[in-house]
Order: sequence, then C-alpha cells, then structure tokens
Amino acid sequence: MNARVLERAPALQYRDFRLMWGGQLLSQMGSQMQLTAVDWHIFTLLQGTTYSLGLLGRTYELNASALGLGSLGLVRIVPIILFALIGGILADTQDRRRLMLYTQSAAALFALLLAMITLSGNASIAAIYALTAAGAAAAAFDNPARQSLVPNLVSREHLTNAVSLNTLLWQISTIVGPAIGGLLISQFNIGLIYALNAVSFLAVIVALLKMHYRGKAAATNTGLGWDALVEGLRFVHGSRIIWGTMLVDFFATFFSSARTMLPIVAADVLGVGPQGYGLLVTAQPVGALIAGAFTALRKEIHRQGYVLLVSVAIYGLATALFGVSTVFALSYVFFAMTGAADTVSTVIRGTIRQLMTPDHLRGRMTSVNMMFFMGGPQLGEMEAGLVAALFGAPLAIFTGGIATILLTGWVAWKYPHLRQYTSDTEAEVREVMAAG
Repeated sequence: MNARVLERAPALQYRDFRLMWGGQLLSQMGSQMQLTAVDWHIFTLLQGTTYSLGLLGRTYELNASALGLGSLGLVRIVPIILFALIGGILADTQDRRRLMLYTQSAAALFALLLAMITLSGNASIAAIYALTAAGAAAAAFDNPARQSLVPNLVSREHLTNAVSLNTLLWQISTIVGPAIGGLLISQFNIGLIYALNAVSFLAVIVALLKMHYRGKAAATNTGLGWDALVEGLRFVHGSRIIWGTMLVDFFATFFSSARTMLPIVAADVLGVGPQGYGLLVTAQPVGALIAGAFTALRKEIHRQGYVLLVSVAIYGLATALFGVSTVFALSYVFFAMTGAADTVSTVIRGTIRQLMTPDHLRGRMTSVNMMFFMGGPQLGEMEAGLVAALFGAPLAIFTGGIATILLTGWVAWKYPHLRQYTSDTEAEVREVMAAG
C-alpha cells in the first residue's frame, strides 16, 4: 500500500483491519441500498392513503405514508431494546469474530427472504416490518461484537484513526448505496435491491474467515447473568463523560431525525421523483464524507469536548433550516451540513468511549450506546411521523432541529467534564488504562 496513505491512515497497515474495513464497505453499501428501498417501498404502498382520527371533538386526516414511515423506527428499535444488552454480554464473553459470523449469516438470510417475497409479488406492509425487525435483531448482536473487535485489530495509538476510517467507511456507503438504490428503484423491481444486499453480506463473512486474528473471550470471569449486565450499566452511568456523549447522541438523533421523512420531502415539498429522492438521500453522506476525510487525515482534534458539542448544535441548526427549505439546492446543502456535523461528533464520541472503556467491558458499553444511538433515530422517526401526519413534515423537521439545539446547550451545562474534554484528558486516560 502507498506509504503516504499509510502515514495518513496508519490503521490500514494492519492486515486484519484492512480485511474488515473492505468487507464492511461492501456490506454497508448493500445495507444502505436496502434501507433506501424499504423507505420507498413503504411510501409507495401507502401513498394516497389517509386515516381519520377523532380527538377532542375534532377529526384529523392522518397521512398514512408518514405514519408508515415513522412506524419503521418503532419496528427497528424494539429488537434493539430487547436484545442489545444481551448482545453486549455475548460480545464480552464469547469469541467476537465467531459471533459476527453467525450474525452476518442471519442478516443475509433475512435480506434474502425479503427479496424472495418481493420478487414473487407477495410483499406486504406486515412482512416488510417483520423482516426489518429481524434484521434489527441481528444487528443488536452484531454491532457490540464488531465495534469491540476493532481495538483488538489495531494498536492503541492507532485506534483514533481506526474509528475515523470506520466513520469514513459508513459515509462512503451512505453515498454510494442510496445513489445506486435510487437508480435501481426507478428501473427494476425493488426485490433486486434486497437480493443484492443479501449477497453483500458475503464480503464480511469472507473477510472474517480470512483474518489471522483468533481471539478469545475478553471477560473470562464474567458469566451471562444479571451481574454481568449490571456491571456494564454501572460502568457506563458512572463514567460521566461517556454518559454525557450518549445523552447528546440520543437527543440529537431523536429530535433531528429527518431521514425517514425524505420520501415525503422529495415528493410533496420539493416535487422530485424517485431519482431526485435518491439524490437527496446522498446529501447527508456527501457532507459526512468531506468531514470524514478531514478527520481521518488529521492526527489530532483539539478541544474535543467543545468541538463535539458545537458540531451537534450545528447539526440541529442545519436540520431546522432543511425543514423550512422549499428549494432543492438549498435543501441539499442543509442536509449535507447535518452529515458533516454529525461525522465530526461521531468520531470524537467513538474515540472517547473506546479509550475510556476497558476491553472486558467494551461489548456491554457498546450495547448500551447502541440503545442510545439507534434508539434515538428510530424513536425519533416515530415521533417525526406522528408530528408530520398531523402538521406536515416541514414542521416536524424544523421543530426537531430547534429542540436539538436547546438540549445540546443543556448537556453542555449539565456535564462540564464533557465540555472541557481535551487531548490532555485523553492522554491521562491512556496512562491509566496502560497502568491498569
């Protein structure tokens, strides 16, 4: 590999990390294609349908598409709530690589089943919801194992770069995946996208099989019972900095969750079709890719706590502006700004958590965090769907952005240690971890 690339991205010098990174890139592209397709699939199945709701002597006509899209958030978060903590315990007490082989295989199976019922013409709202929930359940076991595995593949000094590269990977996939998905939606049966996603999981499975790393359970003295669960929860809540990052993550993604409303914004507000929708979906990851490349090539981010909170506030402001825009170009720019701001905060949050968490607790810490970073947007989608059904998508998006700004200010006031977190704090943490 090019020496200059390795100098700027030293985590790529590790063979196992490269394999994992490349496999995840292909797999995430497929997953993002399916995510885009599912949203559009639900939207088209319910388009033009309304529900009547009698409330306080008045009758409200509810947009069925908005409710249907918002309900996807509930469908995805319930399995996370049910299984994420169990997944975290397994990630700490089992071989993380082997656990991922099982979870990736299960996810591929669920995508294949969704493809089969769609291509056969038997897709229904209930079936899409059921298989979406099954995929979320697989992710509840997969994410803790995958994120906890990364520190085992690179040295501690290159962990920040590995987190940045994984964030960059995510943003690349959310550009390429939706763009391809939007193109395929307009030309082919949506079932083809689900089938391609099923095949994409093979990239991760092959990467895991080819890795040299053969780990063992990180927590050798921890069982699978209640005590293990309580230990993880106590650690996360007791670390005020980690807890603060999770709260700001949850608030931002709960109130500024505009992504699910994109089909409505594209069709009803901006007046563009599926191809325009596919293009709009790429705005957020385009901004994120620019910010991700910047952070991945930087050796250090100074005043991390301050930068984290400011970036989340910008995320909320950009969301609010996106909600009131009626011009496609402006909407694209504002949505891209949300991606850029979110990427900066994601890199900082991820690095802080990994550095401050002992290896035998990383799976459980990740599982708790998963409930925040996935619970926020999924529950937020439900909240946005209800508000959009009653008052319209623009108002739902705008008010969510304003709420994010206000709550970020509250977190900054409530958790001064997070606000004051710097590279010096990080160095102190490394010394403590090394001594331990």
